[in-house]
Amino acid sequence: MNDLNTHGSGSEALDEPRLVIEPGVAARVAAIAGPVLHGLGYRLVRIRISGEAGCTVQVMAERPDGTMLIDDCEAVSRALSPVLDVADPIDRAYRLEISSPGIDRPLVRRSDFERYAGHLVKVEMAVAHDGRKRFRGVLLGVDGDRARLRRDDPREGEAAEVLLPMEDIGEARLVLTDELIAESMRRGKAAERAMRRDLGLEPPLASHAEQDLRKSAATPAKRPRAKPKDTKQHRLAARDARNGHHEGD
Repeated sequence: MNDLNTHGSGSEALDEPRLVIEPGVAARVAAIAGPVLHGLGYRLVRIRISGEAGCTVQVMAERPDGTMLIDDCEAVSRALSPVLDVADPIDRAYRLEISSPGIDRPLVRRSDFERYAGHLVKVEMAVAHDGRKRFRGVLLGVDGDRARLRRDDPREGEAAEVLLPMEDIGEARLVLTDELIAESMRRGKAAERAMRRDLGLEPPLASHAEQDLRKSAATPAKRPRAKPKDTKQHRLAARDARNGHHEGD
């Protein structure tokens, strides 16, 4: 897995365009929300308009480093709500909802497809590819302007790997797995440590330590193996415990 910082500076990440975009009314909202978010230092991820329980306009956003806290959502809401009221892109009453991308996030930028290589994804094409619109499999990264996917459900006679033009994708999102949750937790802890260093609550990293941290962030965490619990050592320890002995006596 790649760390977001490996894809350029914060400014470059902030300016990176989305390749997967919304159609219709959601596109009009995105055209209004995008510049507002950019001015605040955030990136637009996705707009979704839902008619369930009234109309809800969900604006999914993130910082260039991929984080989005509750305070960030509140700041975006305060800035964006009056702008949408004036622009009035929706012809009915609605509720504005600002959210983070979440763990099983959408993939909308080239760096998203690079960063989450190795994870399971679901893709729905806006334009059919080889007669199919839905794909599911392990994301293998990017090849030019196309995402490479190793499918877990190829039809008979079809190749397991497929190249999908990113601009023809209607929606791509991660599938929630144990590996994805572990990766997200690791990134969250690293971001928290970085924030504490920025606030002066922890000493800054030495240059060599910072390089080691970036290298480890780009390497998938290995799942620890459970140690066997029925070994001779365990049986002897259990016997000693029953006889009232302790290790070191």
